[in-house]
This record gives sequence, C-alpha cells and structure tokens, in this order.
Amino acid sequence: MQQFVEEALRLAREAAAAGEVPVGAVITENGVMIGRGRNRREEENDVAAHAEIEAIRDAAKRKGDWRLNGCTLYVTLEPCAMCCGAIMHARLSRVVFGAYDEAAGAVVSRASLLDGALAPAPQVIGGLRAEESERLLRDFFAERRRNEPQRLDKADENGV
Repeated sequence: MQQFVEEALRLAREAAAAGEVPVGAVITENGVMIGRGRNRREEENDVAAHAEIEAIRDAAKRKGDWRLNGCTLYVTLEPCAMCCGAIMHARLSRVVFGAYDEAAGAVVSRASLLDGALAPAPQVIGGLRAEESERLLRDFFAERRRNEPQRLDKADENGV
C-alpha cells in the first residue's frame, strides 16, 4: 500500500511543478498499478482533468474495460463531488485518500457521496499520509499567493 501512496505523492509533486494543484492518484488491481493521474486542469483547459479522473481513464484504457470492480484508488486529497461520481460509475471497490478537504471533499468532509445511498459503497480509508499531502497543498498555495496574488481566489485555494 505504501508504494502506491508514494507514487500518488510523486504525481502530486509533478503536478505542482507543472503549476497544477498538487493532487496525484493511482489505481491498482490485485496489487499492480494499472492507472496513474495528476491534476491537469490548467494544461488541458479541462475542468474535469482532476487526478482521479485521469487515473480512472488510464486504468480503463489499460484494462480494456471501464468497469474497475475490485480496484483501489489511492489519491492524495479527498475526492470532490465530480470525482465521487466517477468513482461510483467506474465501480471502484476501495478509495484511500490522504488529506481531508474541508472545502470541497465529498467523501466525508462536506458530503458523504460514497456512503452507499447512490451506488454500492466502496471501502474508504482517509488520512493516509495526510500531513505530507497537506504540506504539498499548503506550500503550493503559499507560493501561488506570492507569485500570482491577483489570480488566486477563494475557489482556487480550495482546489475547485
């Protein structure tokens, strides 16, 4: 499990280096990485280019099936509502996330979209290596405030 979280953190650092909100995600099946993703909203000009969506697309392509039953998503930040929808539709069996997102987290912080009310509930584990994930986010937004104060608004700071 730790190597998958480490890969998600590496992808988050890669996103930050590219000027993206530092979130990384990995999908595994039977202990093998089959999907990777990082935030790419700015470089793709795509509101849906979140790390989780990128990892789901990559895993589905590699697997040759959009159904990801039995797979685990490792992501550095609690998924938002859009990503929770994709998680449910992809039928992921387990979600492991790092930092809680008090502003937009839709797993436990702001909403509970993966609770089983809308679709079978995946197993959820939150807070794994949360301090590292939080530090990446804090450092990224502190740097952005120093360099681009006019661009940073409340929505950007919340990663939305």
